[in-house]
Amino acid sequence: MSIKKIYWSKQDTPVELHSMLSALAEEYPVAQGKSKDGIQVKFIKSKTAGCSAVSCKSGAATIEYGGVSMASRAVGTLLAGLESKESTVFKSLGIMLDCSRNAVMTVRHFKKWLRQLALMGYNQAMLYTEDTYKLPDEPYFGYMRGAYTEAELKEIDAYAASLGIEMIACIQTLGHLEQILRWAPYAVIKDTAGVMLVDEAETYKLIEKMIALWGRVFGSRRIHIGMDETHDLGRGRFMDKFGYERGFEIFNRHLDTVAKICKKYKLKPMIWSDMYFRMGNKDLNYYAKDTVIPDDVKAKIPKSVDLVYWDYYHKDKDFYVDWIRRHRDLGYEPLMGSGVWTWSRLWYDHQLSLDTVKPCIEACLEEKVNELFFTLWGDDGAYCEYDSVLAGLCKAAELAYGCDCDEVAGKKFAAICSGNYKNYVTLGAIQYPCGAESTIPGQVLLWDDPLIGINWNNNLTINPRWADLAIKNYRKMIASLESPGKDNKNADVSHGKLLAETLIMKMEFRQAMLKAYARKNKKELANISKVMAPAMAKALKKLLKSFRTQWMRRNKPFGFEVIQLRLNTQIGRYEEIAVRINEFLDGSISGIAELDEPVPNIPGGGHWSRFFMSGSTII
Repeated sequence: MSIKKIYWSKQDTPVELHSMLSALAEEYPVAQGKSKDGIQVKFIKSKTAGCSAVSCKSGAATIEYGGVSMASRAVGTLLAGLESKESTVFKSLGIMLDCSRNAVMTVRHFKKWLRQLALMGYNQAMLYTEDTYKLPDEPYFGYMRGAYTEAELKEIDAYAASLGIEMIACIQTLGHLEQILRWAPYAVIKDTAGVMLVDEAETYKLIEKMIALWGRVFGSRRIHIGMDETHDLGRGRFMDKFGYERGFEIFNRHLDTVAKICKKYKLKPMIWSDMYFRMGNKDLNYYAKDTVIPDDVKAKIPKSVDLVYWDYYHKDKDFYVDWIRRHRDLGYEPLMGSGVWTWSRLWYDHQLSLDTVKPCIEACLEEKVNELFFTLWGDDGAYCEYDSVLAGLCKAAELAYGCDCDEVAGKKFAAICSGNYKNYVTLGAIQYPCGAESTIPGQVLLWDDPLIGINWNNNLTINPRWADLAIKNYRKMIASLESPGKDNKNADVSHGKLLAETLIMKMEFRQAMLKAYARKNKKELANISKVMAPAMAKALKKLLKSFRTQWMRRNKPFGFEVIQLRLNTQIGRYEEIAVRINEFLDGSISGIAELDEPVPNIPGGGHWSRFFMSGSTII
């Protein structure tokens, strides 16, 4: 079934759908009026929430729906030329977009996301903002970070509401606050590098400012106040001032105070639940099965707080079931936070997302968990082509609505996001240069210093022939892309292709350099210096230009300087390689020390700043 245009009648359509349909009309072939060259749609409100049905006959369509999000999802189904009858147990299906790891999405682009999310059937969204929002009389809060203004947040909230999507504030009120605590004005509220000082009056003055702002800008009366991964809570200035105290006590006391602030502003808080489980075992492991949370601690968890069980790692449904029940044993009905993998990735990781999201959803369905959202983190600089994750969100939504068919997901994705689903899935393999079972990650091939080669050397300890295999796999991946130059309405598939081509070129360069240097082949070394090194610098400049294009069409400019720093540094390093080789060839130096360094048998991994740029931590 081919749909040219969808028409709806204002008189015959429930009022609750008018703003949603009008918002969709900004981008999609949806119009008010009588059918001329398309299909006339009639909307019928169902008494059953969480269900919808789409049926077509003789140039007309009927949509039965149980709520606004079900109606918008049904429109997405119709745009894809499909009919359906479906339901979901999830009262809330959402996303959490990380806006704290350098990339802060523009209001304009996020509105586009909201339209796409509505058509997929999502009805909730969070913007994870540690410091990337403006606070009155706090000039260093979000300074040079692309922080959202109150006006921008209100605009986002109003637009989301028009689409039937609830915007929920998602902030931090204890840990993960390195970005602001590094500034001198916040020294008084600093416990450790990223954790606020509990029991300090100034701490709660700042937190109240945060909560008051979000109470003003978003209509939802729910707020996510974070508090995860505060491993060193009470171990810094807190201990200096007050002495040692059990982490459970500090955490519960702080949470109780913040919960009371939320109540003052008529907000219901939720937190990430991991610290309760971490503090119950000696290794601070969220998922340790021997975790014991003392009864006195359980009794002191504020009853007004909801717990979010986050888990992006497990591939076993039974594990999720167990942890859902453990949350219920605490006396709380958990919200589930799964993950569609964007963090420390150059492109959305389809395989890992599917392997973890699917069993998570199955467990939620079995346990009748009502609220589920998918996190989209940006660890290590948010260098992922973020629009690529829309393919993953489309697939995740299909699973949440009971459909595990890639053909349907592909048709929906093409209609909603104007993208080739197969291309997006294919490029996800860029994360696995040596195959999905290998521990060699793709993004570090890009950030690895071309002369020092710490990541290269680490990979040798895993598989001495890893680069040959990676080059072969990337070439096969590129060859399987379908018209990549034309697939750029959302994520630019040409950018993904260019990433793979650049990684191939980079690996071939180092192979050639190591081979020529080992043989002391002056002719080959001269070619590397005069031809290959300048060519690599040129290729990286082209890639940097592509990165800039992708970044600037989605995000505020702040944070892109980090991508420029990394790639321009590498360009300079290839120029340095040429200089060093020439010095070796003319006898100025007896050898190239970085290439003479023995390779330790210690496989590494992690973020750019920790492992790949230098052997030094001062960068």
